Amino acid sequence: MAGALVICASLGPIHAILYAAMDIETIPSGYAAGIDLRDLEVLDVLLREHSLTRAAKALDVTQPALSKTLARLRRYFTDPLFVRVGLRMEPTAKALALQGSVDGILERVRALRSEHVAFDPATSSRTFSFCVVDAGVIKLLPPLVRLLIREAPRVRLRTIQLDAQQLEPWLASGNLDFAMGSFPALTKAVRRQFLWTESYVGVVRRDHPRLRRRPSLAAFRAEQHVLVSALGTGHAHAVAERALESAVGPDSIVCRVPMFIGAAVLAKHTDAVATLPRSIATVLARDLDLAIIRPPIRLPTIDIYQYWHHRFHREPGSQWIRSVFAALFARDRGNGGPRAQRERKSNRS
Repeated sequence: MAGALVICASLGPIHAILYAAMDIETIPSGYAAGIDLRDLEVLDVLLREHSLTRAAKALDVTQPALSKTLARLRRYFTDPLFVRVGLRMEPTAKALALQGSVDGILERVRALRSEHVAFDPATSSRTFSFCVVDAGVIKLLPPLVRLLIREAPRVRLRTIQLDAQQLEPWLASGNLDFAMGSFPALTKAVRRQFLWTESYVGVVRRDHPRLRRRPSLAAFRAEQHVLVSALGTGHAHAVAERALESAVGPDSIVCRVPMFIGAAVLAKHTDAVATLPRSIATVLARDLDLAIIRPPIRLPTIDIYQYWHHRFHREPGSQWIRSVFAALFARDRGNGGPRAQRERKSNRS
């Protein structure tokens, strides 16, 4: 006891207080603050996007909210994780070292969800998000919504405006469940299923003063044309767009619009010709009382697919909505080209 008293006295009260303060300061500031799966998803998206603005858009959150999450991640890992280099947020060595582990954790969580959570369309209240050009909306949504009302009354749909730069990151993150259209530049990480081959026709107002069902090349070229521009979307319609402009000449393009339905409305109220995919032209000709004509020029056909990321290939809800699209729209296709046939075979696995 005496020895113990001597030791305590030798330390003294001042030294004991200083020792306690030093002990607290050695604990990292982020030690007590945990992170959750949502934080890891943010880190995953930032590692892909290298931009707070694009990451916030992909995650559908505000930029201030994303900045708070990044601050929490920095405290937890005691590292800046990202530093600004020009206009990009470049990952630090620590962030790059974490990438594999974060991807593995998120992949396992998705696998657990798909393995243990059944999907029943009759009772599910899930919202499926997909990206499609407006031509696809007009062709796809009416039969799709009719089916949902009948077989999956609580399932909801959300269509998202096409953004070529965001399409693959959104599919990878799950912000998009799938996309519809023709996007040849998507990487092999994005799976695809061929649905149908699209050809092109022209539409004009029913009482057009000069054009008939099969106009001559001279008559077709003499008219003013509305051009639907796919510039910046990554959609294969850009090939048909260039072919049409080359055939009629830039001086014959009276207007360029970003939407197929906008071109059809202009054709309805003017003498201009709108050249559209056949499937959308058929619907709009009926709804807007337009006449369909056959362009006397060679225009390409494009293969239409549904796209999804390999991460969600076996997820039950994703499998169900893809099967719905295949049942509704794949049956009116031809066989497609050799590439389409190979892709259909590969996606069965």
